[in-house]
Amino acid sequence: MNLLESIHLDNLPKHVAIIMDGNGRWAKQKGLLRAFGHENGTKSVRTTVESCAKLGIENLTLYAFSTENWNRPKLEVDTLMKLLVHSLKNELKTLQENNIKLNSIGNLNRLPKSIQKELNEVITLTKDNSKMVLTLALSYGSREELINAIKNISDKVKNNTISIDTIDESIINEHLYTHNLPEVDLLIRTSGEHRISNFLLWQIAYAELFFTDVLWPDFTEQHLYEAIISYQKRERRFGKTSEQIKK
Repeated sequence: MNLLESIHLDNLPKHVAIIMDGNGRWAKQKGLLRAFGHENGTKSVRTTVESCAKLGIENLTLYAFSTENWNRPKLEVDTLMKLLVHSLKNELKTLQENNIKLNSIGNLNRLPKSIQKELNEVITLTKDNSKMVLTLALSYGSREELINAIKNISDKVKNNTISIDTIDESIINEHLYTHNLPEVDLLIRTSGEHRISNFLLWQIAYAELFFTDVLWPDFTEQHLYEAIISYQKRERRFGKTSEQIKK
């Protein structure tokens, strides 16, 4: 069955976010080092990015490296950093050919200088692309993001830049890493885990959640289509009743 034919292009999620989980387990199942799982995971990244662009999804955010991932063994962290630099260099052509703009969120100052340089170069070279925004969450933690937002807003209140009475959702949104992105419509997590892992906690308030047992290196275009079809079958009420939505 061609799942693509079952997708309604007039009802696509505007923002898809993915927790790319299972690289290590994929490698372990094959008797390989975890690094091989991460390397094979980059193929799924390319497939997913190209598939989303082809469908017409406007925003795709990938959880590439969390603040907690810094606690992993040094060898694995070093491998991930090298893979990131390699991927940024290799995927620039793909981004340009698909008219994709690269964006990044997180505590980027913690990244090695070489990665910051490569990341900034690709962001600059793709800044005028307009078909889709690909956001890499790097050294990202949602709690840290919210703490920073609270501190910045508090500082502005203290300095009378804004009034405490004017603080609302839009003010908070303006102070998040994702201030230039819409809220998440569909959150996908691979590998069978059913948790959010400190990812976009504010931004997924009304997101539809899709969990799959597929390990990230095995995640294909068809699996992406399954998630989108599931999303399109759901009634998004945003606190309202079904009757209100249908009016």
